[in-house]
Amino acid sequence: MRRKIALISAAALAATAGAVVVANAASAAAGCSAKYTIVSSWPGGFQAQVDVTNLGDATTSWNVGWDFGNSSQTISQIWNANKTQSGVHVNATNLSYNGNLASNGVASFGFTGAWSGSNPAGTNFTLNGTACTGGTTTTPTSNSPSPGTSPSNPGNGTPVVALTSPTQGSTFTAPATIGLAATASVAGSTISKVDFYNGSTLLGTDTSSPYTYSWTNVAAGNYSVTAKATAANGNTATTTAVAVSVTTGGGNNGTHVDNPFVGAKWYVNPDWSAKAAAETGGSRISNQPTGVWLDSIAAITAPAGSGYTTSLSKHLDNALAQGATLAQFVIYDLPGRDCAALASNGELGPTEIDRYKTEYIDQIAAIEANSKYAGIRIVNIIEIDSLPNLVTNAGSEAGATAACATMKANGNYVTGIQYALSKLHAVGTNTYNYIDAAHHGWIGWDSNFTPSAQLFASTAKGAVGGVNTVDGFITNTANYSALSEPWVQPTTTVGGQNIRQSKWVDWNQYTDELTFAQAFRTALVGQGFNSNIGMLIDTSRNGWGGTARPTAASTSTDINTYVDASRIDRRIHAGNWCNQSGAGLGERPRATPATGIDAYVWIKPPGESDGSSSLVPTGPNNPGGKGFDRMCDPTYTGNGRNGNSLSGALPNAPVSGAWFSAQFQQLMQNAYPAL
Repeated sequence: MRRKIALISAAALAATAGAVVVANAASAAAGCSAKYTIVSSWPGGFQAQVDVTNLGDATTSWNVGWDFGNSSQTISQIWNANKTQSGVHVNATNLSYNGNLASNGVASFGFTGAWSGSNPAGTNFTLNGTACTGGTTTTPTSNSPSPGTSPSNPGNGTPVVALTSPTQGSTFTAPATIGLAATASVAGSTISKVDFYNGSTLLGTDTSSPYTYSWTNVAAGNYSVTAKATAANGNTATTTAVAVSVTTGGGNNGTHVDNPFVGAKWYVNPDWSAKAAAETGGSRISNQPTGVWLDSIAAITAPAGSGYTTSLSKHLDNALAQGATLAQFVIYDLPGRDCAALASNGELGPTEIDRYKTEYIDQIAAIEANSKYAGIRIVNIIEIDSLPNLVTNAGSEAGATAACATMKANGNYVTGIQYALSKLHAVGTNTYNYIDAAHHGWIGWDSNFTPSAQLFASTAKGAVGGVNTVDGFITNTANYSALSEPWVQPTTTVGGQNIRQSKWVDWNQYTDELTFAQAFRTALVGQGFNSNIGMLIDTSRNGWGGTARPTAASTSTDINTYVDASRIDRRIHAGNWCNQSGAGLGERPRATPATGIDAYVWIKPPGESDGSSSLVPTGPNNPGGKGFDRMCDPTYTGNGRNGNSLSGALPNAPVSGAWFSAQFQQLMQNAYPAL
């Protein structure tokens, strides 16, 4: 139960407008639509994202082809796909874990590239040899539009418009937020606007590509949506209607609400509460709700001799007895878990994906589906320390490990999370999935930020139910990053230098969790997640109060001195993650504390160790055989991930998850707000 950092500095990338391209004619009984987005561009280089929607039959493999518009454009690095390039033509093919592409499924990948002269968007997209027209064409010569597509007649100045979202037959839960999106182009002119309609009722208008509109607060009912493109020459074209339905939820599970934390009574884990109350002064916080970690198969049923005292069903029974209407569980047992560290390695080997599905996720889903728990909003925190590792620690970058490379190659992190999202979402309208999204000191750099959002999106889109299986994301889980840094922000300058140049910040675009979580939420929505997703921030140990907390900005004109004296986060290095000395309890759990934030939560129960400070052999004190990570050793002088600094860990710590009284006392002493 720990966090780590992939410390990769990168120059800032200049943001540019995305370009959406739909290619020409399709073959019989198949079709696709393609979206090509230039995420960022800089002199000589750029980053792009490709999303191709399969509008034909399901397939077990995919090959996306397109042409660059400039012979100088080349791909340097690609993720979520393999690539070949010959001249201007590129083919991107699936990896071992993402070949299955359902009807209306999306093949999604990103890349960085080089260019000179100009950097036009890609064109002439194909999927498995079929050209992407934005709709399904029944014959090569037919002009009959498919659902969501206007007739294609690019030679006469008439717009070509395609409704790319929602898809035909989509279902939402009231009060719904429905994201509308369209592509539009016209020969010999420009598109001046795209209007979105429900029947004859205008919902909204967008005047720039990509054309989108968020339709909010949609009541239960059946709807017919279209997109109408208007060209500067006055010509118009309208897509055929796409039918969508909005349901009330209902059934034994009630209504799926936008923010489950609002108006709910949160479950207090009696096991943690008893340990906290037994500590001197612990009764001040022993009534706080914390996450319950399901970190092994045994944690589900808590059999005798397993070291677990309370099963999942017993926790839910306890919640009923408390009158609680919300309980939080950490889903944490992926194959090859925690591939970049040792303190929390899991029980399942890298290839044991079938055991993860049948012995772990299926069992959790079956218990959560019990109708007697229908009145409890069950919040599932999905797999800490997983997807971000595939972005930052699975290649040739600093901090990469062979274990993470293995998990990226076999795809079992992605497959496992897709399965968890699918199964737990299908339990009913009382379950809520929040995916782990690392923290600002891990993916706050340009080189990590967008690729992480893209990987999260492509993973969710591959789940049964797609992005609708995701209610939000959580940052800072079991970590220590300060919630806010009032005097150390990326715009702060000292002595004529931007503080991003300091050793502590090291060119990161973010310095605290709140601004990072809000910005990352925007990026995730931009990648296709529903616009009403919310963020959670784990504030269980990021208060940094006490006498060491600065009360004003430093007056030093030396950039490093200023930052070190002014920052709230008092760690030796932002890459330190294990049992940090000087940490304090942070904001108490509460709903809707800031824009875009569903709640501050205590997912890491204060007082539970991050890992042993010395090697502990397997035995009564270490029944799970958890590994020893030197980052938990207070004498360790560090590595490249933490700038070869001391670990900052407290001494005499037990294995991860075990009670650590000395840490608990320090967390209370340094709480901010103070107890």
